[in-house]
Amino acid sequence: MRTRSTVTEVVFLLPQALSLFDLAGPVGVYRAAMAHGLPYRLSFVADAPDLVTEEGLGLRAEPTWPALSPADLVFVPGGLRLTPESLAALRGHHEKGGTVVAVSTGAEALGHAGLLDGRRSTTHHDSGRALAKAAPATTVVEDVLHVVDGRVATSAGSAAGVDLALHLLATAYGPAAAARVARDLVFYPRGNGDEPPVGVPLRYRGHVDDLAHRLQDLVEARFTERLRLVDMARELGFSERTLTRHFRRATGLTPLRYQQLLRVERAEQLIDRGATVDAAARAVGLTDARALRALRG
Repeated sequence: MRTRSTVTEVVFLLPQALSLFDLAGPVGVYRAAMAHGLPYRLSFVADAPDLVTEEGLGLRAEPTWPALSPADLVFVPGGLRLTPESLAALRGHHEKGGTVVAVSTGAEALGHAGLLDGRRSTTHHDSGRALAKAAPATTVVEDVLHVVDGRVATSAGSAAGVDLALHLLATAYGPAAAARVARDLVFYPRGNGDEPPVGVPLRYRGHVDDLAHRLQDLVEARFTERLRLVDMARELGFSERTLTRHFRRATGLTPLRYQQLLRVERAEQLIDRGATVDAAARAVGLTDARALRALRG
């Protein structure tokens, strides 16, 4: 998980006749992340400064790329074929350790750049043949929202580009950060094929109950503490009964069970990083390893 000390450059490489939705979805995710204080900076580059979207809207972009580090991201929305110079720049970023991301038919650009060879990928369901032609050595995966294969990520369509951006955000700064951004956008992540959205906060945010969201915000911020329903109800200005009813209807859980799931998830992350079970249990507010094992089942 990244710290907030380094700014991540998110570059959008814009082809002519690009899909406005392909661009707007991920841009919205990172703009919302920036509003929450996450250190991102957005840049828009293209072969020529003047572009026209698939929808007929005129756009302006920079012909010069910013200096990039391996931690930076380059997104490619769907559109007409990129020039050899842009494909070379895209390939160069990946060769230096950077991550490249395609939204919908933007996957064909990654194929033309040779970045999908030997990798799994996905694209819009109507464009599988075109992707296979652009990248004969890729394995096109169907019935998923996105595929992340190393430092190459592809999405199955425009809306799935939002899911993918949220997934990348969750990977970088944790599922709670992605859940806050998703809530701002009123866009709640869906399961990717057979996989649930990453992390407990994202998994249980797929609703529009504002009171339940407010309680989730509170529990996520203080899940290592001893939380009492009566205190949370007083803080939010509702009765315990009303709070529990809203929360159970929205998430299928009680507030206590939600806190327990957050504790277990965080403890497992600490154990994966080398902490003992007992130390992980105490770090999330439990008495000892036995209490953690009881919650893990």
